[in-house]
Amino acid sequence: MARALPFTKMHGLGNDFVVIDAREQTLDLSPEAIQRLADRRRGVGFDQLVAITPSERADARLVFFNADGSEAGACGNGTRCASWLLMLEGDREELVLETRAGTLKARRRPAGLVSVEMGAPRLDWREVPLAVPCDTVEVPLDHPELPRPACASMGNPHATFFVRDVERLDVARLGAELERHPIFPERANIGFATRLDRATLRLRVFERGAGLTPACGSGACAAMVAARRRGLVGDVATVLLDGGPLEVAWDGEGPVVMTGPAAFVFEGRLAAELLAR
Repeated sequence: MARALPFTKMHGLGNDFVVIDAREQTLDLSPEAIQRLADRRRGVGFDQLVAITPSERADARLVFFNADGSEAGACGNGTRCASWLLMLEGDREELVLETRAGTLKARRRPAGLVSVEMGAPRLDWREVPLAVPCDTVEVPLDHPELPRPACASMGNPHATFFVRDVERLDVARLGAELERHPIFPERANIGFATRLDRATLRLRVFERGAGLTPACGSGACAAMVAARRRGLVGDVATVLLDGGPLEVAWDGEGPVVMTGPAAFVFEGRLAAELLAR
């Protein structure tokens, strides 16, 4: 019989999470249980669930689950939120975190901000992954309403479409349509970006397994990588999401560094009936 389980509700620019510390207990949640927890009327409600688990080679390991119960390889805003909790717990300024996408470094910044080294983008078509060989700077996905996207993996697959005015797009409709396009064998996060100037991007993201969210940290990193590869921005840019701004830095090599806020909302206990398999 499942027991009530403590959790923390957090958000990063409105992208919201249930964070569960599973370092001293076994966490075995079925996709159906995660869907129940994600229900905003009958559960807690979240875009992603973040489990903090033990690690033999880092301070902790983070496991991410989408609201539909599927596992996500990376989650930038969720990483910042879990990092903030862990740094407060140990009065730490820096952490090393293990994820399915690789080992990430997190640092506490002034004014409640956290920086995360999100790892180097994976740019080969096989690594995204895509179903056809191509140059990922301009992927041969033709849509009557959109230009061809740039694609990258930030631990999860992303496609970024650069459009004249993202505010005029039906992002929810297009994102739901393109998330499952045959060119994405593992589905994809779909970003729609407008360059405002050499240091500013406006971005909206339809997340794989979660839908349209107020902010997507890995999506902001993928958009920065795409814009930098196309010569649209310099090495640092502010990415304006529905929930607010993230600063993203990438000089064309090595890890992408994302900086933004992490906010505590409340703590609680998950009822046993929500956790049952």
